[in-house]
Amino acid sequence: MKITIGSDHGAVDLKEVVKKVLAEFDGVEVKDVGTFGTNAVDYPDIAEKVCADVVSGAADRGIVLCGTGIGISIAANKIHGIRCALCHDEYSAQMSREHNDSNVLAMGGRVIGFGVASKIVRAWMTTDFAGGRHERRVNKIMALENK
Repeated sequence: MKITIGSDHGAVDLKEVVKKVLAEFDGVEVKDVGTFGTNAVDYPDIAEKVCADVVSGAADRGIVLCGTGIGISIAANKIHGIRCALCHDEYSAQMSREHNDSNVLAMGGRVIGFGVASKIVRAWMTTDFAGGRHERRVNKIMALENK
């Protein structure tokens, strides 16, 4: 599985923790699109880079991080084909995959601890989409992009 990850300056430290968690999984390739320091950058630019890889198929999924996770998740969800879930706990991460087939995970580096974030990533990575009645709902969500 290929994962593209990116953060703004508010979540660089969290991004490094997430990359370590992703390294626990066999066969996972991680592409980091930045940022790599604490100089201010605009989170919509990071969201666009990560989501471009997901939409094009260069990545299977993406992870986006900013100070709260809010701005970058809003930006990500503006991109056609993206289902970005802002998660603050394991259950949300699991349900975002199982029920919503989320293809991008968002978290906030200033609002979530490294331990909780690690559990969220593990839950998100190991949960499959359930399909069934949820597939109908996901299709309806995606159809909203064409209205």
